[in-house]
Amino acid sequence: MFYWLTKAVVSPLLRLIYRPWIEGAEHIPAKGPAILVGNHLAVFDSVFVPAVLNRRVYYIAKLDYFTGRGLKGRLTAGFMKGVGMIPVDRTGGAAALAALDKGREVLERGHLFGIYPEGTRSPDGRLYRGKTGAARLALETGVPVIPVAMIGTNVAQPAGKRLPKRTPMGIRFGAPLNFAEQANLKEDRFVLRDITDQMMYHLMELSGQEYVDVYAATMKARIAAGASAPTSETPTVAPGGRERPAGLVPPSPPEQRGEAGQPVAGQESSEDDDMKQENQ
Repeated sequence: MFYWLTKAVVSPLLRLIYRPWIEGAEHIPAKGPAILVGNHLAVFDSVFVPAVLNRRVYYIAKLDYFTGRGLKGRLTAGFMKGVGMIPVDRTGGAAALAALDKGREVLERGHLFGIYPEGTRSPDGRLYRGKTGAARLALETGVPVIPVAMIGTNVAQPAGKRLPKRTPMGIRFGAPLNFAEQANLKEDRFVLRDITDQMMYHLMELSGQEYVDVYAATMKARIAAGASAPTSETPTVAPGGRERPAGLVPPSPPEQRGEAGQPVAGQESSEDDDMKQENQ
């Protein structure tokens, strides 16, 4: 109930102030589970996606957001809970498994689960190598995977900025991907890598980002150590060694888009269904 109360206040404000453009909202199912795999450009990515949907979306958030002290800590924890974040301890070797367990629980209850295969925000606005957790979750659950490309949120909210500034930003939902036929290969690391690369390729096409075939966390460590990130002139390939799409440029806002002031995906009844499930 707290989620829907928060959403009733926060979502209209976000859509009114930032007016994100939307494309491909018809790909979000009105009911039933799905995994939303997205590129990760800004902290508020996990807030903007639920803001434009009628359905609840669950994302993983680090435990630190929920354990802060004082008034600021309590306000942060309340906001994170209010927008549907699930606390997970990201320290230790079991962190990734804990996140996947939470995701599996969400999907088993028929909800939408959002995950970022890059594992962390992009350090420079480019798309980085995906980790295989989302692929494993897709094979274990058999639910559809929907690519979600955030566009321009890194400009609106650069690293270190608490609140986004008003600047054009968009969300592009891709057609569902189905990997159910490969469910019996969920322990095959080559299959997991190939599925992950397929996800990242679709995100590359939807977002227009340049792809860098290293993990974002690795690149952040290199930058922190004083190494420079690869420049746009550095030759890159597409995920999995695929051919790089020709003329890849960041997409501009489409002519046909959802109303920025209204939720654009799912059906009104789906919200009621989610509320009933949450109260059971």
